[in-house]
Amino acid sequence: MRAGTIVVGSIAAAAIVELILRLTVVALARRTKTDLDDIVIAAIRRPVFLTVILFGLEWAAAELPIPRRMLHYVDGLLETLIVLIWAGAAFRVAIALLEALSRRAGENSVVQPRTLPVFEMVAKIAVVGGAAYFTFLAWRIDLTAWLASAGIIGIAIGFAAKDTLANLFSGIFIVADAPYKVGDFIVLDADLRGQVTKIGMRSTRILTRDDVEITVPNAVIGNSKIVNETGGPNTKQRVRVAVDAAYGSDIDLVRKVMLGCVDGVGHVTAEPKPQVRFREFGGSGLRFELLVWIDDPAIRGTVIDILNCRIYKAFGAAGIEIPYSKHDVYIKQMPGAAHDEA
Repeated sequence: MRAGTIVVGSIAAAAIVELILRLTVVALARRTKTDLDDIVIAAIRRPVFLTVILFGLEWAAAELPIPRRMLHYVDGLLETLIVLIWAGAAFRVAIALLEALSRRAGENSVVQPRTLPVFEMVAKIAVVGGAAYFTFLAWRIDLTAWLASAGIIGIAIGFAAKDTLANLFSGIFIVADAPYKVGDFIVLDADLRGQVTKIGMRSTRILTRDDVEITVPNAVIGNSKIVNETGGPNTKQRVRVAVDAAYGSDIDLVRKVMLGCVDGVGHVTAEPKPQVRFREFGGSGLRFELLVWIDDPAIRGTVIDILNCRIYKAFGAAGIEIPYSKHDVYIKQMPGAAHDEA
């Protein structure tokens, strides 16, 4: 009878607490402009309600004529449920708080959209570690021996999963240092070029121009030379188109023809202006280079193709020869000629 009364009273107390929260805290949160407090209150309302009931059940169990050993298991189970409930609430609150801080982040803020995954991972580890600790306390387990064993097991796991840990720490450094971000066009070791589609804690996904998504371990990226084509103050990129003109060509005409090939080409920016540079005296001709700026690195190959076609046609129409590699061979003496003269 007494245990039943405690159970009913705990349910009534939980309902009263829920009513007080709804009439006070929830009502005040609705008047604020931010939605962070609404998320926090929504995350803790149910845990508060369930915690009151579970504590009431634990109190009621103590009033029942059951063996002490059985009571120990009941208390441990109820307290474990409380720990799990609050761990879930703590995780939701932590994620909401980090996302709110990242949205309001300034230039020098620690929590920013690019560093958000790192703090989310730290929050997960902290919540899981705290939940495990309080679960041990709920079952009255001495943690001294477990901590000593965990140290030995941790060393063994570290050796067994060194590659995974290397990728994990490289991912943290990539997110914190931000050599690139999602959407950037990068080149790894002058070999792999593509757009970053996802930055994970273990690997980075890159979509190549062949529409092939490649997953690169973060440890590999951490040891590679990275060229970020969309880095810098803007996303413009300079494109170079080299061509040779035969010796004896009018260099002023070559410049004029090459600059005229840029007119009407899409994605070529007006500023900075296109330029033509006379680079060097080559082995077969005069080396010129057309420099243009594009607003999207993704279409670099298309722009180069268009400019190459236009330059070839324009040179032919203007009578400018594009030389090819050739060698003149002078024969000083034909084989056997000296023998015939003798």
